[in-house]
Amino acid sequence: MGLFDRLRGNDTPRVAFIGIDGLSYRAVADNPETFPTLSAIADDGEGGRIDSIVPAESSACWPTLTTGKNPGETGVYGFQDREVGSYDTYVPMGRDVQIPRVWDRATDAGLDATVMNVPVTFPPQRTVQRMVSGYLSPDLDAAAHPEELREYLTDSDYRLSVNAKLGHKQDKTAFLEHARATLDARAAAFERYVERDDWDLFVGVFTAPDRVNHFLWGDYEDRGPYRDELLSFHAALDEHIGSIREALPSDVTLVVGSTHGFRRLRHDVYCNEWLEREGWLSYADEDHDALADIDDETRAYSLVPGRFYLNVKGREPDGVVPESEYDETRAELREALESWTGPDGNPVADRVVDRETVFRGDHDAIAPDLVVLPNDGFDLKSGFRPHDGVFDSDGPRTGMHAFDDAALFVDHPDVTVEDADLLDVAPTLLRLLDVDYGRTDFDGASLV
Repeated sequence: MGLFDRLRGNDTPRVAFIGIDGLSYRAVADNPETFPTLSAIADDGEGGRIDSIVPAESSACWPTLTTGKNPGETGVYGFQDREVGSYDTYVPMGRDVQIPRVWDRATDAGLDATVMNVPVTFPPQRTVQRMVSGYLSPDLDAAAHPEELREYLTDSDYRLSVNAKLGHKQDKTAFLEHARATLDARAAAFERYVERDDWDLFVGVFTAPDRVNHFLWGDYEDRGPYRDELLSFHAALDEHIGSIREALPSDVTLVVGSTHGFRRLRHDVYCNEWLEREGWLSYADEDHDALADIDDETRAYSLVPGRFYLNVKGREPDGVVPESEYDETRAELREALESWTGPDGNPVADRVVDRETVFRGDHDAIAPDLVVLPNDGFDLKSGFRPHDGVFDSDGPRTGMHAFDDAALFVDHPDVTVEDADLLDVAPTLLRLLDVDYGRTDFDGASLV
């Protein structure tokens, strides 16, 4: 029993969730010597592979993981979303998430929550015990609440994110050093507030692994010059999780989970360039660089990652596809996507998914009409700017997100990680906290 429980005189169960953006279950399973902590959690409790969501993009994944709802309910589909009834786009922030988070449900039940660095949470909520917002927050002064947390993070060289521009350099030394410093400072902050032992729910997210994997996954898969450095980085991550595990009181259940896995990237794919060349999309001028630059002959356009929209009359401002021809036109686009091949002759699409298959809820008005889940090697970009070709194999990134390679580890004997996905995490955390919820409150289900 923790100090706070002793002081308040009850034995309410508590949970610490450590999120890892981009942790590959396959990497953990293939390298147990690199991940002794996660391997031990799997042995003592449960651990396994889980599916991500469609689309498997971090900005959509974290709202789903923390709400247990699909993007049709959260209202967040990616790093860039389209305004309803407009071609204007915006970057979703915390206030754009339309569903209560797991920590909202915990605080409504009278529990205290500390939340650190979860993506898509800016600005920080004043309704929780303490919070520092995650990726896309402008700076620490604006991202952290209360003042004590803000002052500590400022004085401790805490960093909100890794500088990805360093990863574009051929020499990855400075990038790795920056990523490691970011990881270590974040771990130190997590351990500090874990040891405070004044919370019922602790949520902390490491995002540096995603950045490192984007630029070094090719070295891992192809046994390149930075393979050992990538594994050493992940070993440091596992060691930090081990330190947090040791610091937790005995009444706390530790859960470690990722939003997606990783696989080898071989081609950046510019979807709008392909649509233009195939006669689906056209622009009002030659210097186009945004969705707002399409003209009134466009039948379809794309947003990252692999989201395809028909330009429908009455839905888009200058829509040209009549509603009566929607099904026919979508079937035509689906067929074209399914027959699309890359430079190596392999299909670009593993699956093409209809909107109604994966998006349900009150906020599905901006849902894509089709989503392409790519085959290995094809990373789907929007590509509004003019490009010399549809495929680019010379980019600095060598790793891409994998839908079916996310990971979940739970230090509890009564949990089963089997046929699970991201939607199951939030109800599992609440069940471990003994917080009641309705049978239809989530799109997923508790794994306890």
